[in-house]
Amino acid sequence: MRAIVCTAFEGIKALNLADAAEPQPTADEVLIDVHAASVSYMDYLMTCGGYQMRPALPYVPGTDAAGVVVACGERVTRFRPGDRVSCMSWFGGFAERMVAREASTARLPANVDFPVGSAILNNYLTAWYALVERARLQAGETVLVTGAAGGIGLACVELAHQLGARVIAVVGSAAKAALVRKHGAAEAIDHSREDVRQHVKALTNDQGLDVCVDNVGGALFATLARLMNWGGRLLPIGFTSGEIPSLAMNLPLLKNYSVVGVFIATWTARRPDDASLAAETIMKWVGEGKLCPHVDRVLPLERAGEAMSAIADRSSLGRIVLRVR
Repeated sequence: MRAIVCTAFEGIKALNLADAAEPQPTADEVLIDVHAASVSYMDYLMTCGGYQMRPALPYVPGTDAAGVVVACGERVTRFRPGDRVSCMSWFGGFAERMVAREASTARLPANVDFPVGSAILNNYLTAWYALVERARLQAGETVLVTGAAGGIGLACVELAHQLGARVIAVVGSAAKAALVRKHGAAEAIDHSREDVRQHVKALTNDQGLDVCVDNVGGALFATLARLMNWGGRLLPIGFTSGEIPSLAMNLPLLKNYSVVGVFIATWTARRPDDASLAAETIMKWVGEGKLCPHVDRVLPLERAGEAMSAIADRSSLGRIVLRVR
């Protein structure tokens, strides 16, 4: 089968379009004919060897895809061949076929095409786990999201808005500010030219943030750690700045706020039924137009390196999608 293969942990230069062996599903997996696969920052980071896990080389990158089920393992009960699905896995999406666990697969609504379908599951399920399961977000609370124009960031903006929160989005350009407002942000702060601390203080009347979802880390996390409301929840999701921050523990002590980790892989592994129910709700809302995944552009599979370059230099909005079939 045609696939993008990573031969070394050297980033984009180690990616090649090649012929790869077709994967086989285990007992709790489905085999999927991939029609479209979206490209994430995690995909890029993994090819560079900078992610917390390293697949055995050579491997096929790609965390998120959409397509049609062609076979199911013997313990799979929710899917059958012919089902249109969105799925996620650690890797394998940039190929004509991939496998995914049953708990990491969801049926795609009939009115949602494959390119959009490939940009749903990891983004919105991560947002759900962060906001609903971990933060216990309540309507009327103020939520700040960093990296808000990326795939997961934009999903957090949309979901928080859908749940009745007031959303402040932190982005890196005017174009990204316009996008996050379109997807539900009440306010947008362009950190490339605006003072995040002063803006947050003004926007919250010095009360601070009820919930903060941080995709960036580094100095921005350190700033936000001083801007939490009493009883707030600070959620580190990722570190796209390249710097894993530290936290002075007197800050959560004095404000009585919580620092709550968000790592979706352990949730889907430990609570597969909860994850499946959340995925069904997300797909229903996408089908109803309540959630609208943003596809920046669609490129052919062989231009995966170009897509990853745009992700790496922060020039993309939402997700870039590779058309596989």
